[in-house]
Amino acid sequence: MTFITQASQLLLSLSILVLIHELGHFFFARIFKVKVDKFYLFFDAGFALFRYKPKKSDTEYGVGWLPLGGYCKISGMIDESMDTEQLVTAPQPWEFRTKPAWQRLLIMLGGVIFNLFLAYFIYVGVLMCWGDSYYANNDIKYGIACDSTALEMGFRNGDKVLAINGKPVVDFLDIQKRMILYREMNISLQRGNEIVNIEPDYYKYISHMVSGGRFIAPMIPLRIKEIPDTSINKLSGLYVGDEIMGVNGIRGGNLKIRELLGQNKGTTVTLNVLRQNESLDIQAQVSNEGRIEVIEPDISEIIPMTQRQYSILQVFPAALLKAKNRISDQLCEVRMIFTPKTKTYKQVGSFISIYKIYSNTWNWQAFWNITAFLSIMLAVLNLLPIPALDGGHAMFAIYEIVVRRKPGEKFLIRAQVVGMIILILIMALALGNDIIRHIL
Repeated sequence: MTFITQASQLLLSLSILVLIHELGHFFFARIFKVKVDKFYLFFDAGFALFRYKPKKSDTEYGVGWLPLGGYCKISGMIDESMDTEQLVTAPQPWEFRTKPAWQRLLIMLGGVIFNLFLAYFIYVGVLMCWGDSYYANNDIKYGIACDSTALEMGFRNGDKVLAINGKPVVDFLDIQKRMILYREMNISLQRGNEIVNIEPDYYKYISHMVSGGRFIAPMIPLRIKEIPDTSINKLSGLYVGDEIMGVNGIRGGNLKIRELLGQNKGTTVTLNVLRQNESLDIQAQVSNEGRIEVIEPDISEIIPMTQRQYSILQVFPAALLKAKNRISDQLCEVRMIFTPKTKTYKQVGSFISIYKIYSNTWNWQAFWNITAFLSIMLAVLNLLPIPALDGGHAMFAIYEIVVRRKPGEKFLIRAQVVGMIILILIMALALGNDIIRHIL
């Protein structure tokens, strides 16, 4: 059931994103009176699930069987279909190749433009219906919990992050984003009664920051909410409400305790427990997975989320700011991927990674937020100057506008082939990363 729910959300998101993207190309093509031969949701390699051509229309509409994208086949254009037969005949006034460069540029950027508008209007709807929520940095009253790498970077358990590069932290979850994406590494911390500044080496730690999950998290007590009947510690003497403060005499926050449990897999340990202000030592078993098999409260049960609601006048600029920030984040991610020193190309994922970000229960707020995020990601990735992508076609149109000379058709065909090879290699990398991460 979980697979069906997540797969359904992925399929619906892809359908919306592809439809809107191709509609952008179609819209500008029709504005400039360019004939569109086909408009398809998904690919129809070999056969189509549905096809329809209205009377007195030049366009065949359809739904393919392969949900890996879609296409808008524009007459007189060299695209991924590699249909060069149309180039043998004399250019016609309704063809893409006969239009001025600025019109061709808009046709090629139509998909990107529509995806950005889609993301913006989704954010308008989400903020209007549900508002926004975040963990206010001021509410992280216990400070931060650090993993071993964060400790090496200079953080300490219990620190409170005040500012990064001189800018105060409002949303706690922005801390890692600002460090990873924006390379803001000058961090001001409150440590007891002192203000401490650290500045870790970005390139030394970026690989762990990207691949290691949350290297800092809100410090919350590892409090027992429930002990299942199947737990190996059902009769150990642990009780609901106990707070685990340490393992084998070593104390720390929730991340440190999990790290210690992981180091003691399949053994008996002494848990340092706080029960109604009384400190106790209790013998407990650690499973082979490094867990004590208890249920903990959700972080929101300990640290409240700040809710932000918007009026009808506030929601439009707020959605614009949200979209702008997501675009900026995505551009930074692309920069990181193409910076070999960061090794973040190892984190590139395929449809498997996208599938896994959806909730295993249907949540419309989460669904629309993910769809908006993917719409921006699709827009930004399509702007890459790779010939098989919209950005590659746009690059040649801009070249023509600047130098006032059109690239030859043979060059464009070769460039398209090179672009397709690059895309296949990128997709192979993404799929390989996912197989290593999620299957092997």
